[in-house]
Amino acid sequence: MEFGVFLLAQQRSYAQTSQSVIHNTIEQTVVAEQAGFDAAWYAEHHFNNYSLSPSPLMTIAHAAARTNKIRLGSAVCILPLYHPARLLAEIGLADTLSDGRLELGIGSGYQQFEFERFGSDLPTSGEIFHEIWDIINRGLNEKVFEYKGKHFEMLPTSVAIRTIQERVPLWITSMNPGTLGRAFNESANLFTTVLHGGNDALRGLRGRLEDVASQLGKDLSKTKIGFLRCGFASDSKAEVDAYLDSARWARRISESLKDRRMDVDDGYLIKETPCAVDMTLDQLRENLPVGSVNEVVDKLLQEIEILKPDHIALQTQLGDCDQKTMLKQIELWGDKIIPAVRKELARNETATA
Repeated sequence: MEFGVFLLAQQRSYAQTSQSVIHNTIEQTVVAEQAGFDAAWYAEHHFNNYSLSPSPLMTIAHAAARTNKIRLGSAVCILPLYHPARLLAEIGLADTLSDGRLELGIGSGYQQFEFERFGSDLPTSGEIFHEIWDIINRGLNEKVFEYKGKHFEMLPTSVAIRTIQERVPLWITSMNPGTLGRAFNESANLFTTVLHGGNDALRGLRGRLEDVASQLGKDLSKTKIGFLRCGFASDSKAEVDAYLDSARWARRISESLKDRRMDVDDGYLIKETPCAVDMTLDQLRENLPVGSVNEVVDKLLQEIEILKPDHIALQTQLGDCDQKTMLKQIELWGDKIIPAVRKELARNETATA
């Protein structure tokens, strides 16, 4: 079982400067490597305080110089907001600067607010996503390639900076059956989430993945599954509640952007307003792996048994969570939670062998 940290780089209020948010992102990456995490993941969003992470590949290039072995991933590059020629060049550069540690997550995006400011069209994002995916495959695997599609046409082209990895791991974030089918057919990895849902939501997700795989005659156990999850270990209810409050804030802002309800007072900070999917802190506490170390371990083991993921990405940088608390949390997961989970999984595997 692999573990990563997922860094949204959020700015809940002006008490956090953009400089401090970005600094905290890199510091959490460094500490995550020291704590034994396998990967650090960086989101991509633009023009609002939900996430101050406009370029995961640039962040990866910088984090590569501050770390030695932790894998560095985009979660995800929003393909319709790129020109594929520049994207290919930057993928090669990021993998080279990280000495072959790049994990490439790609997605089609969902925030109309962002697309409008790039002059892009959200309704065609799916088509563009698949064309750029085609071009990524060609550019990374062929010395010279050309392409002609509905949205892009490229003359015979060679990527100057080749990736160090013969095959850069590709991660897909989508529950669209067609996109999932392509991921299965091309042996891509899946990055999944049930947001703040509990075990029933996990069973539903596993069932949907199994259905699509079965329809294609694929063995889901051969697909690497990543699982994005909020989690926090503490014997202090106040500390857990503060983390859950930040998680709920993040969900409210995400839903506002998704629903195109860009409510702002000053043109930047998005108002936090309750939404249809709101949960109380007690509901979040029930659904998520939070509480004492033993409670978190037990909950994680339940979730792993249901979803059967290969990689869990822990959301550490949420809302206005205190940086010192987050760094201690990363260290706690590395020191106690991750070893305990891996030990129990190994014991179960031996018992069933």
